[in-house]
Amino acid sequence: MTDLSSFSPERILVCQLRQIGDVLLTTPSIRLLHERYPAAAIDVFTEKKCVPVLDNNPHVRRVWALDKKGLPNFLAELRYYARIAAENYDLVVDFQQLPRCRFVTLLSRAEVRLTYPPPWYNRLLYTHWAPPTPGYSGRFRAGILAPLGIVWNGQAPELFLTDEEKRWAETYLAGFDLERGRFITLDPTHRRSTRLWPARHYADMVARVHAARPDLRFFILFGPGEEAMAREVLEHCPVPEACVLPDTLIGLRQMAAVQSMARLHVGNCSGPRHFAVSVNTPTLTILGATGGGWRFPSEAHSDIFEDLPCRPCNENFCARKDHACLENLSPRRVADRVLEILGA
Repeated sequence: MTDLSSFSPERILVCQLRQIGDVLLTTPSIRLLHERYPAAAIDVFTEKKCVPVLDNNPHVRRVWALDKKGLPNFLAELRYYARIAAENYDLVVDFQQLPRCRFVTLLSRAEVRLTYPPPWYNRLLYTHWAPPTPGYSGRFRAGILAPLGIVWNGQAPELFLTDEEKRWAETYLAGFDLERGRFITLDPTHRRSTRLWPARHYADMVARVHAARPDLRFFILFGPGEEAMAREVLEHCPVPEACVLPDTLIGLRQMAAVQSMARLHVGNCSGPRHFAVSVNTPTLTILGATGGGWRFPSEAHSDIFEDLPCRPCNENFCARKDHACLENLSPRRVADRVLEILGA
């Protein structure tokens, strides 16, 4: 087995196929790998939809973007994985152990193939493994790097906006009469009911905050297929003038550029909270089924939840069938916390 104390790779492959937020939460580990091996080239194997998260990242040389629609059969997939393996990586870090990650790891024949403790039937694929470190998700992932002498030390997720993207955001927001620090981004969407605070609660909270801070407005974010959820907040809101709901969907990097100019981000436990952290915007996350492991440990980032014996359950369906952790969290309480953060 390779002595990792003297190991000095020239080419590193990081495997994190999905989801978008999880790829963003892998960027602290990518930075740590770069700092540990500054002369090494670092490539990432991920799904095509996640590529924007890594654009313009100075620590990443190349992104292998998996386009499943472009690989019509298993043979085509194997050819693609063989192309990746032909880069002759010295170190492969597999954060997921998904089948496609395992194929790439197997074909790579890298000297060091690192992951979290695998089940017995996958152990021959890897040379080293380490348990993730409990706590914040970015730290959890970075724990896998411990055999390399790498320790997470508070590194946040990173998304590197270009100057052009920042200028776009200024111009775009000006079209809604919004400027830096004069609005809050709002993410009222989620595809899991156990993580979705009701739209009527969001609307009530917005009205309460606006009554105390009429100088601030709420920019409502939504992703593909989520516009109806976003629009429901607007329909319930007694002060629709306090909200901005864009007519068209904006991209991931455009969303991050908008968030970078916001005073605060408020929303459910989903990807946009991590994007806000990555562009240094404070966050308040409304929790249902999920626990606090997704919160970046900083005074600028906080969670709010209804303290029930059954939460966090981390389930996709409510065993009680009443979603009490979300329904019982009052808009007044959330509004008061928002105003506290704003210093109102």
